[in-house]
Amino acid sequence: MTPDRSAGLAESARALAAGEVTSRTLTEQALTRIESTQGSLNAFRVVRREAALAEADAADEQLAAGVRKPLLGVPVAVKDDMDVAGEPTAFGCRGEFPPATEDGEAVRRLRAAGAVVVGKTNTCEFGQWPFTEGPAFGATRNPWNSLHTPGGSSGGSAAAVAAGLVPAALGSDGAGSVRIPASWTHLVGVKPQRGRISTWPRGESFHGITVNGTLTRTVADAALLLDAASGNHAGDLHRPPALTLTDAVGHDPGRLRIALALKPPFTALPARLRPDVRTRVLELADRLVQLGHTVVDDDPPYGRIGLGFLPRATAGIAERVREAPHPGLLDRRTLEAARLGRLLGGAPLRAARRAEAVLHDRIGAFFGMYDVVLAPTTAAPPPLVGALHDLSGPATDRAMVAACPYAWPWNVLGWPGVSIPAGFVADGLPVGAQLLGPSNSEPLLLSLAAQVEAELRWHERWPEPAVANSPAAQAGRARTL
Repeated sequence: MTPDRSAGLAESARALAAGEVTSRTLTEQALTRIESTQGSLNAFRVVRREAALAEADAADEQLAAGVRKPLLGVPVAVKDDMDVAGEPTAFGCRGEFPPATEDGEAVRRLRAAGAVVVGKTNTCEFGQWPFTEGPAFGATRNPWNSLHTPGGSSGGSAAAVAAGLVPAALGSDGAGSVRIPASWTHLVGVKPQRGRISTWPRGESFHGITVNGTLTRTVADAALLLDAASGNHAGDLHRPPALTLTDAVGHDPGRLRIALALKPPFTALPARLRPDVRTRVLELADRLVQLGHTVVDDDPPYGRIGLGFLPRATAGIAERVREAPHPGLLDRRTLEAARLGRLLGGAPLRAARRAEAVLHDRIGAFFGMYDVVLAPTTAAPPPLVGALHDLSGPATDRAMVAACPYAWPWNVLGWPGVSIPAGFVADGLPVGAQLLGPSNSEPLLLSLAAQVEAELRWHERWPEPAVANSPAAQAGRARTL
């Protein structure tokens, strides 16, 4: 094996176990790619060079001794809202942050599977927006077109995987923050069932709407990373039944009845599906029909599901602001959201939590008629870098809803969704579509996604390699250890 950016997670793990390459080689190459593109893509907030190389050497010793683990020696990245022992968790914010004293549970499980954590990826402030930029670290750029954002809030993880800097990364998804950047960077993005991947040291994140998820190029890699990161801490509030998701890849999903849902859920703000994105989603629907599935135009009965989202999201922001070591450095929009969250954090928040059971019953009945929902991941391709960054709070909300009205309802429900590549629109910009299911339906969604991947082979198409220090790109400021 010649290690390069095209080696995915599963292939890297296989080559390491077979002795065809060392973890140090893979890790050194990943670090070189990260550092050479930091001035162009700016995907990382923290690069753990010395620590990662030490972890790689330890993995090589284990491999030589015959130890076998699912990800032993494979370099991966995690979003900078996850604790990595010895590193700060700035979550997109300015200022100095104390180093975490221990790994978060998801990171601990990655390490237990043998992964080498090469760094922490950029995210917007407290993960609020579908772009990844800010005064704390600059702008992260899309590997397919550096004038555009990779999306957010897991944009650093998406950019790193799409450019082949690492084979896979963890992100988090509170309103589409894994699925949106996956869509906009031609990746597979999985938002699993709430609690599938622990959010500890928080028993739940943002009152249950935010979960940890995966960004990969292939469905098989997504399943492998999910299996490695999944599991619970004793303090977790949500503990779904255990699943082995690698078993779903290559499994025939059967002949499914799929609802094609093109109408955005009600948001009180205007949202319209762009015709070029609609075309790509309809082409994907046609491919599903060719594969033997039945696709019917129908929309889930979302109703006023947004009333269950806003109190949970803003109350979560208020909590993060209270914990921030430098609240005076926070974005004005963050402080506005926190003020609203303090108002909604009592009775409205309790009502929003109670409403979830009613939504489960109503939308669950929809899955008595259908197996899967197919919907656009976003209504538009990725915007230009800077297009949303300097807007007012209300203007940012309008722009977010206009571009990204489709993903967030599944965060309220807590159910799984998978964004898969749907092709490209003008200027070489990727867009995606979501496969959405009821509670604990990851095996079905992944088996269907793998079936489509076998036909479309999206993982064979790559962006042009990023040019370090591109004059079009803003210099990155990752802290290299």
